[in-house]
Amino acid sequence: MRRELSVKRSAGILLPIFSLPSDYGIGSLGKEARAFADFLRSAGQSWWQILPVGPTGLGNSPYTSASTFAGNPRLIDLEGLAAEGLLDEADLAAARVPNRDSIDYGALYASREPLLRKAFSRVDGERAQAVRAFGERTPWLKEYALYQAARTRFGTPWYQWPDEALRRHEPSALERWRVELAEDVAFHACVQYWFFTQWERMKQYVNDAGIRIIGDLPIYVSLDSADVWAEREQFLLDEEGQPSKVAGVPPDYFSEDGQLWGNPLYDWKAMKADGFGWWIRRVEGAGKLVDAIRIDHFRGLESYWAVPADSDTAKVGQWEKGPGMDLLGVLTGWFPQITFIAEDLGILTDAVHDLRSESGLPGMKVLEFAFSDPANAYLPHNYQPHCVCYTGTHDNDTAVGWYTHAPEEERTFAEEYLGVSGAGEVRRALLRAGQGSVAELFVAQMQDYLGLGSEGRINVPGVADGNWQWKMTAPAPEDLAAKVRAMTVRYGRR
Repeated sequence: MRRELSVKRSAGILLPIFSLPSDYGIGSLGKEARAFADFLRSAGQSWWQILPVGPTGLGNSPYTSASTFAGNPRLIDLEGLAAEGLLDEADLAAARVPNRDSIDYGALYASREPLLRKAFSRVDGERAQAVRAFGERTPWLKEYALYQAARTRFGTPWYQWPDEALRRHEPSALERWRVELAEDVAFHACVQYWFFTQWERMKQYVNDAGIRIIGDLPIYVSLDSADVWAEREQFLLDEEGQPSKVAGVPPDYFSEDGQLWGNPLYDWKAMKADGFGWWIRRVEGAGKLVDAIRIDHFRGLESYWAVPADSDTAKVGQWEKGPGMDLLGVLTGWFPQITFIAEDLGILTDAVHDLRSESGLPGMKVLEFAFSDPANAYLPHNYQPHCVCYTGTHDNDTAVGWYTHAPEEERTFAEEYLGVSGAGEVRRALLRAGQGSVAELFVAQMQDYLGLGSEGRINVPGVADGNWQWKMTAPAPEDLAAKVRAMTVRYGRR
């Protein structure tokens, strides 16, 4: 059954929450998010695509999170806490930093949690009761808050905690440590209450502006996460909680060594026997945050690359069968109200194409991958309407950066196809090509409308350092909204 997008022939912009301009070092759920929603409305856009918003781990990647359910504390709006009397002007002044185009995560790690703990120390009365009520209606919070408290106490991943019973998630150990770490457990629960309360307000504002949010559901979760610790039976792990094989992808467009992600693999047999309950809970949680879900690494649901855990690269591995329609049929059946998008990129086979077709989900077309030959499936003249067109994703360079670094034959083909030359003209022509294509939805990176080069790139796959840092230094100018709207209207997407 074909799954239609809920807004036909529309347009949107990709911008992570953390990349919003901010006086506090990182984008937040506060006034900057509302201002960007206003920009999207003025620009004639219907969608705002974001990246995952979970608590990030090593490397600051939103795809390496301590929980598939929880929110990132660093995205909490400090001014919103001040409005509730939990922070004062002196606290805000101490947290303000110059509004640069790069996030200093080291400084955030050092300053943000002490500030949130100060706000927590001021929670009492009705606000404390509101936090408790949130915990009672949020099933995953109890385990997540204990996981974070224990992670702080021991300073190691869960599989290295000194208490074996706690590592194994035994009920008696859980209760003992909930008492021992009660203050920290309460703190982490309160932080999640703030995040989701602010998110609900932010999303309401965005939706009221006529904008819907596209979120990204990473296919895998981190080994060092509350999810794996609390539900080890869902993953392929040994008695010590270690995987024998891990996730990744073989050598491809992005990396000659492949990408060694290192995530634990799912026990698909056990998940199917359980009716995919973990996935149902996961998508239900994501559906409360966003209006549409892009399924990351869709091809891994057909077959996935399994790499020996002791490998240094992802060159060595083997394809293993994924859950296919067994899972997708359950998710689309349980959540008919959610728009799903298949991130069908990477090494694709006929079986992957067949799975996407059977699922009925729209796939993705990336213009930056298009310019090799006339038969390239990413060229607009080869599109079928049931797809989503992107200039590039968060894993791609900006349009200007792509053109600048592309091989000469690729640039030449692009210039001949688009009828323009030079980085600036090619950038504008890519935006026109995407807007004018038959794709149901066209999404451009915000950096492409701003005309930025590689300094605006979000992520370089396979490279550990320097990613997830780019941030706008100021709100988008009003004249840009008018230009984007004019283009969107011209091509019938508004």
